[in-house]
Amino acid sequence: MIMTPQTLEHKIGQFFFPAVFINDTEENIQATERLIREYNIGGLTFFHSRASAATNYENNKKIEYNDDSFDRLKKLIIRYQNCATTPLLMSIDAEWGLAMRIEKTPQYPYAITLGALPESHKSLVYEVGKQIGLDLKAAGIHYNLAPLADINNNPNNPVIGYRSFGQNKDKVADYAIEYLRGMNSVGVLGCLKHFPGHGNTNVDSHLGLPILNETLAELLENELVPFIKGIQNNVDSIMIGHLAVPALNDGKDTSATLSKNIIETLLRKQLGYDGLVISDALNMHSVSKLYTQKGKLEWEAFNAGNDVLCFAENVPEGIQEILKNATPQRIEESLHRIMKCKEKAGILDTKVTFSGGFDGAKTSNLNREIAQNSLTKIKDNSNTQLIFEGQKNNTLAKISLYKNADNAFFKVLKILPAPEFGIEKGAEIDDGFLEKMKLYDTLLIALFVPKAKPFHNFEIEDAVLEILKKWFETKKCIVYLFGNPYALQVLPKLNQAKGIIQVYQDFDEFQESAAQQLLENGACKGTLPVEIEGL
Repeated sequence: MIMTPQTLEHKIGQFFFPAVFINDTEENIQATERLIREYNIGGLTFFHSRASAATNYENNKKIEYNDDSFDRLKKLIIRYQNCATTPLLMSIDAEWGLAMRIEKTPQYPYAITLGALPESHKSLVYEVGKQIGLDLKAAGIHYNLAPLADINNNPNNPVIGYRSFGQNKDKVADYAIEYLRGMNSVGVLGCLKHFPGHGNTNVDSHLGLPILNETLAELLENELVPFIKGIQNNVDSIMIGHLAVPALNDGKDTSATLSKNIIETLLRKQLGYDGLVISDALNMHSVSKLYTQKGKLEWEAFNAGNDVLCFAENVPEGIQEILKNATPQRIEESLHRIMKCKEKAGILDTKVTFSGGFDGAKTSNLNREIAQNSLTKIKDNSNTQLIFEGQKNNTLAKISLYKNADNAFFKVLKILPAPEFGIEKGAEIDDGFLEKMKLYDTLLIALFVPKAKPFHNFEIEDAVLEILKKWFETKKCIVYLFGNPYALQVLPKLNQAKGIIQVYQDFDEFQESAAQQLLENGACKGTLPVEIEGL
């Protein structure tokens, strides 16, 4: 028989969602089992491994991949649920699918790619949400800490960027709702994050505290629009970001996660939200280093208005601090919201269910349809004609940067025989290669951007940038960029390229769709979801 918590301590335990790691030691797993048994915690948030956790960025511990991660996850969920008196709400960050955390699982396009889809095809965003929801249920997870409702209006943002649907507040709002609706349609809870808006910042909140200098009026006009639409559409939960908004805190740089003004006054009272509020991970350095007393951070986050304390690291101490300081009424309010979400997820009747399995064909077909409708033509001086003329005159070369020439894009283009060259990361661009390139005056360049984040020019090496600059200035270059469109900004003299097509992802479906577009001189239906300087 499944019991709802009775004692105050066990009620408070429901507010805690500590992190657990799929590839962890048996000792750590047993420690989590003790937490569940002794403190009646409300849920867990899964990560791949301790080395993959976001605050490991500065430590650079090596992530060891494990092809059995998905099976380990399912077994852990059974173990952990079996320890629980009150069924645990299992959560994970799966913004672009389980693949965000677990190898050998389905991956869907990043939000920025979905943001390139025309409004007429926003149903594809719904389908992505639905498929991700089905994949999560196959793992025994019913709560996805996604999608982002952040408006991506700062190209130097180190942590949002490609995870946002883009720069247009209305499109971000609409597409976030479509994604949520898709997940909800199969019984998976969603979460809009990071309130009140993490887009216009240039600090990574895993490592420091970003500061938003907007006034409330400016926030209502832009950053808050997607959250307001989410509230109107009964979003399951809203995650509070670790970012300071001095205008809302009497000029103080207090993190939103610790601010009653932002959670209780703005979100609850002014915007009328009575759903579940979850903190961003409490291990993030923007807040984790504020208090030396164990449990103090957890109390301050709860006191500010959070119902769920994500990645709480001090469960016993946090429970005691809340027990000592919180009113019974406030405890009951948060408990009611959590139990309501568990009821909606359908886990109060049965602790462990695994629904279905992965449908690889469906995932591939969906990704292909998104590819075909998101390709974005940035510059076209008869791209196809130039390529065919170069091939006919034996002056065409195909260059693959950061992926070898045996890629899906070039395989489809075999119909256009021409010399192919692959320059992988760290490869030396020697004089012999440069001499050879003098034979060709038309270059088809497939640039597979090494990283999605903007650090170090997306890890495009200086030597590559230098050679691209020279080619753009002296040859007829057609560029297909597979990756974050902000990478276009770091390519010198790109405006002198003859043609530029933005492809967003390097999935085979995207490469093949891009090649077909080139061969057929097909229409590109996508639009850039963000402004790119210099274009």
